Parts: sequence; structure tokens; C-alpha cells
Amino acid sequence: MKRFWIFCASLVFCVAATTVSAQDDGFVSIFNGKDLTGWSGDPRLWTVEDGAIVGTTDADAKKITQNTSLFYTEDQNIGDFAIKFDYKITKGGNSGLYYRGWFLDGPENWRMGGYQGDFDGNKNYAGIMYGEALRGILANLGTVSRVDKDGKIREVARFATPEEIRANVKLEDWNSYEIVAQGYVFVHKINGKVTSVFVDEDSDKVRRPSGVLGWQLHVGPPMRVEVKNIYLKKL
Repeated sequence: MKRFWIFCASLVFCVAATTVSAQDDGFVSIFNGKDLTGWSGDPRLWTVEDGAIVGTTDADAKKITQNTSLFYTEDQNIGDFAIKFDYKITKGGNSGLYYRGWFLDGPENWRMGGYQGDFDGNKNYAGIMYGEALRGILANLGTVSRVDKDGKIREVARFATPEEIRANVKLEDWNSYEIVAQGYVFVHKINGKVTSVFVDEDSDKVRRPSGVLGWQLHVGPPMRVEVKNIYLKKL
């Protein structure tokens, strides 16, 4: 029972924290809106246009054969935090924000693993918690899920249907995304509504206490993703 109330208190804190506006004390911009200073990725794929970071792939010169990232270079050991950003993605595209991430082949190859606030151009995964090289889908839309020390993923509560979550997400238009990582409780929100909650109670050899932030470009059809108004607050 004690652990249950500790979990509830942590969850309430995280949900409340995501309502804080980007102008409140403690939030700082980590993108200058002009160029990729402070960020590193494949220069073929990433640029800045009209105040937004833009990632593009195609079937020719910008074709990719594995997932790649644009990662934040200024602090590569971010633990507890809240982040707010706006994103737009073309239909069929797949992207997300890696956090508490690590490099799979070294930073020079831009491949990352880690927790991920997922979003896509078909609204299938927008708002889920995904683990890149970290167990796959960790929390589906509208669920509170947890991983026990035995490594099993369990859905412990449902607060909305996937259809209700998707109805709040805009296709090929700007959406506001919020993530709070507090201890090992993680909350994702899109356009002001919670989309998924995840609690990682796996062993300390598996779960991640801190790491790198990075935007993902996923293998698949040609796509374009844009992100802007990126504000980070360390907790």
C-alpha cells in the first residue's frame, strides 16, 4: 500500500508539472531558432527553416537505412526534467524525442537508444512511450504501464481509449508535446492531454537514470518532421 501511494504522489506531481508554461522560471530554450548550434546530426538530413529544426528523408540522396538522430550536445547527462516543444510531421512519417538516451555506435554515427516520446504522421503512435533498444513499446495510448524487476511490461490502468487520444492530435499540422521525467515516472502529453504514463521498476542495470536528448528520423517512407519552441527545465 505504501508503494501504491508513493506511485500516486509521483504521478500527480508529473502531471501537474506538465501544466507549467514555458515562460515560468527554470525553463530555458535549447534551440536558438536560427541554426543548429548545440545540436549534431547528419548534415544531409537536418536543417533550420522558418525558426524550426527540420529533418527530411527521401528515396534518393537523403535515403536512410537505419534510424538516425539529431542530438543535443550541450548536456549529454540529463536526468529529471520537463520539456515542451511543438512538432509537425508529414503523413506516413515517424519520429520522436529520445531522452535519457545513449549512442548505439558512437556519437559520430547518430544512432541512439533510449526512452522516446513517440509521434508519427498517421496518429498511430503519437504520445506513446517507446524504448529504442530498450524493450520496445513501454506504454500504449491511454494507459499507465510499468515494468517490474522481472522485466515484464504490465498495463496497470487505462484512462482513455486510443481513439480519444488520437482525436486530440492534428494531422500534418502543429501539435504541442510535453514530457516530464521524474525519477522513474514518465508522463507524455499532446495538446494539453495526457497520452501515456510509464513507471520503470526494472533493475538498475536496465533502466536509465540520465542521458542524451535527440530527435529521431525513422526508416521508412520519405518524410519531413519539424520541431520548434523547445524549452527544457531540469528538475
